[in-house]
Amino acid sequence: MSAKAVEQWPCGMAAREKKAEAPEDVARGLENLPVSAWPPGAWPKPFQYTPDHVAGPGADTDPTQITFPGCSCLQTPCLPGTCSCLRNKENYDANLRLRAIGSETERAEPVFECNILCQCSDQCKNRVVQRGLQFHLQVFKTEKKGWGLRTLEFIPKGRFVCEYAGEVLGFAEVQRRIQLQTIHDSNYIIAVREHVYNGQVIETFVDPAHIGNIGRFLNHSCEPNLLMIPVRIDSMVPKLALFAAKDILPEEELSYDYSGRFLNLMDSKNKERLGNGKPRKPCYCGAKSCAAFLPYDSSLYCPSEKPNVS
Repeated sequence: MSAKAVEQWPCGMAAREKKAEAPEDVARGLENLPVSAWPPGAWPKPFQYTPDHVAGPGADTDPTQITFPGCSCLQTPCLPGTCSCLRNKENYDANLRLRAIGSETERAEPVFECNILCQCSDQCKNRVVQRGLQFHLQVFKTEKKGWGLRTLEFIPKGRFVCEYAGEVLGFAEVQRRIQLQTIHDSNYIIAVREHVYNGQVIETFVDPAHIGNIGRFLNHSCEPNLLMIPVRIDSMVPKLALFAAKDILPEEELSYDYSGRFLNLMDSKNKERLGNGKPRKPCYCGAKSCAAFLPYDSSLYCPSEKPNVS
């Protein structure tokens, strides 16, 4: 055996031992921080990890396509009135917290961040969601809800936590996939509807069941600690960003309202869409105001044509 080979052997052994001792990463090294799993030895069913949206069957727009022009804030900070990415007000405060959290408005307003074509620096405070994970999170086995997601450190109210990323689908593909599901299958598909001018509605359908990120492990709660906000950076396809709706303590499970209600407010239309005679899945969130069943969106089960949602 040559001297060179002898020198390499201990290094190789050390590398293997270090790898064996290191906790496995659910995110496969594709996030800023590793995401551990609990309990030791348990592991979620295999899926393809992606930190960002990918185009799926029927998608009208490629989520990776750059469609927005950049701002020209080279010498001055990005501020409303001068920055083209900020329409009416600043999105985040000096501590990177979403300013809209805690407001009394009934609907969440979409957010536009500075993008890859902008002349501002990477440290611009209008760049938050694009920076990725900033808190250590853990996928864990719950008692009744399967796998869940929790934080291992304190998260202040208003801070960005994670995205809900997966395949961006067309409506026909959403219907096809849902029709194949049974009452025992988990439904990861989310429908986000944004109401814009003239009564128009922008719809985004995302399914992280087979290709997705850690957002797929978030469970529903009737009193959630996360709020989902559509955030656009480079593309018209929004990132489904989840922000802390309140201060979140270490080891607290992370959750959001599957029905899409904003600040836990429910109107008459939401109440009508929660049933319609379809077999319902029980809710185990444990909240005092628990509705007993998971939210149900009847519009995704229409047998043929897409409903008139505008």
